[in-house]
Amino acid sequence: MSMHLYDRPVFQSSSFFQKGVSSMPNLQVNMTKDPILKSLVIFALPILFSNIFQQLYNTIDIMIVGNFLGDSSLAAIGASSSIYELLLGFCFGVGNGLSIVVSRYFGQGDKTLLKKSVAGAITIGLILTVILMTFSSVGLYPLMRALKTPENILVESHSYVSTLTTFIGVMFAYNLLSGLLRGIGNSFMPLIFLIISSMTNIMLDLLFITRFQMGIRGAAVATVIAQGFSVILCLIYIIRKTPILVPEQQHFAVGKKLYRELTTQGLSMGFMNAVVSSGTVILQSAINGLGEVYIACHATARKLNSFCLMPVSTIGASMSTFVSQNRGAGNKDRIRKGIRTACIMDVCWGVTAIIILFSFARNLVTLFGSTQDVILDNSALYLRFTAPFYAVLGILFNMRNSLQALGEKTKPLISSFIECAGKIIFSLFIIPVMGYWGVIICEPLIWCFMTAQLVYCYLHVPYLRKENA
Repeated sequence: MSMHLYDRPVFQSSSFFQKGVSSMPNLQVNMTKDPILKSLVIFALPILFSNIFQQLYNTIDIMIVGNFLGDSSLAAIGASSSIYELLLGFCFGVGNGLSIVVSRYFGQGDKTLLKKSVAGAITIGLILTVILMTFSSVGLYPLMRALKTPENILVESHSYVSTLTTFIGVMFAYNLLSGLLRGIGNSFMPLIFLIISSMTNIMLDLLFITRFQMGIRGAAVATVIAQGFSVILCLIYIIRKTPILVPEQQHFAVGKKLYRELTTQGLSMGFMNAVVSSGTVILQSAINGLGEVYIACHATARKLNSFCLMPVSTIGASMSTFVSQNRGAGNKDRIRKGIRTACIMDVCWGVTAIIILFSFARNLVTLFGSTQDVILDNSALYLRFTAPFYAVLGILFNMRNSLQALGEKTKPLISSFIECAGKIIFSLFIIPVMGYWGVIICEPLIWCFMTAQLVYCYLHVPYLRKENA
């Protein structure tokens, strides 16, 4: 966000906000005055549930594929998942960036610029969708070959990810529309739409894979249809309940200045996510070189790991809003206390995760349908080794989002390059020597370096080092 965004409250009380916005339960939290722990928990819970159901899309695919199609198909999903996550991360970042601009004009009460920014966001989204679909059709297969995807699963893996990326506009549309709703203070309805689409995804997975015998591609088709359903629900709700988010023909004359603002804000956040995901793609290429069994190991372990990390990633995401609001209010001491509280919450979850995963990791892995001891044992080993570092990663998320909210954009970006460089080093030099053990230790060690860099940057933020006025 730009520095000037903190000079005014994000949401203002005016008649503008009473027109064109549906009545709904007041789920907003006053992060400048409410008790810090209470405000963080209440604000984070809807985000946590949204993240859970977002994760369910691909997780359900993996569980059903593993149980009904076997380890080879499971490996096919694992071999391509990093590419999809790269594109997903980029689109998610762009969507968030665009919604930030929309939220800014909503906060200012400027109806015309609000609708123009929505129109501009739609236009940019369509252009990016065409670009990504073109890449999917011409560059995806060569990329998968370059990433050393095993020949015996290459065709199956490509059929899965190409279906998802060909219709990536559907996923982008949902992230953009839900971001617009959150931008005007409605975080509840996107959660409802996600729950509905997740249930739809489960039913379609079972139908396409078990009844229609569509194989791994059926899982991808189910995901696309379920996401499309959530897009339709979002559109209906916005048109009927939030007309301030519906631009008219004249609003598409956006102007160069606003287009530049939308593009730079969207692409900057998308690029940051893409840098992180690029490292994951490179790491996946090294894992692909270990063979089908270890691809399946990592696909299973990573998916379980994603669920385990949701509490710390959610707390980190909450810190962006918490720090932003309190910087606007000039509450420097409250910012420091809030960051400390968030870090303590991360440590508490880290201890809980250690207990759970050291006790039940292997049992959790069996949910994905694999019966091979080598997959079960290595996946469990990955989770048990990683669990003690969850608190470190939580602090990393807190620092990264807090620094962004404090206007320190460059320093979090540096941490992303550290992560990418670390994964390149591991992929080229360490994993070929250590095998899957190199994969296991890769990310936890990188997290430590990234966290140290971000903590140092946080302790030296000029704004917080100045005495309160």
